[in-house]
Amino acid sequence: MPGIDECLLEAMRLPGARGAALVDWTSGLALGTVGEAPGGDHETAAAEAAELARLAAEHGTFTARRADRPPVEDVIVSNADSYHLLRFIDTSFDSSVFLHLWLGREEGNLALARIRLGEMAARLVLG
Repeated sequence: MPGIDECLLEAMRLPGARGAALVDWTSGLALGTVGEAPGGDHETAAAEAAELARLAAEHGTFTARRADRPPVEDVIVSNADSYHLLRFIDTSFDSSVFLHLWLGREEGNLALARIRLGEMAARLVLG
């Protein structure tokens, strides 16, 4: 089972990957980063992505009604040249972390990235 560094390096092997991070959405801190950062700064990108993740996870409109699953599976934001995929991590403890993958729109495959990031999140070992 991979740790943070291995998981982020695996994410960077996805077609079109520009950067990846593991972020705590409660604090907005990046627990690990690799590649480029949107806007050029990993810490700012982590804090801004955490705000979006927190918004989705804490508001009932977007959350699942099942207690055995994380409140949100993933969030996708697209813009003119890229995709941002936020994948929430399901853990045995009260998890507040997610994987943030930044993909180039022309080279990336959003469907493949979503599937693979879900697989990586399931295998990720935190602790």
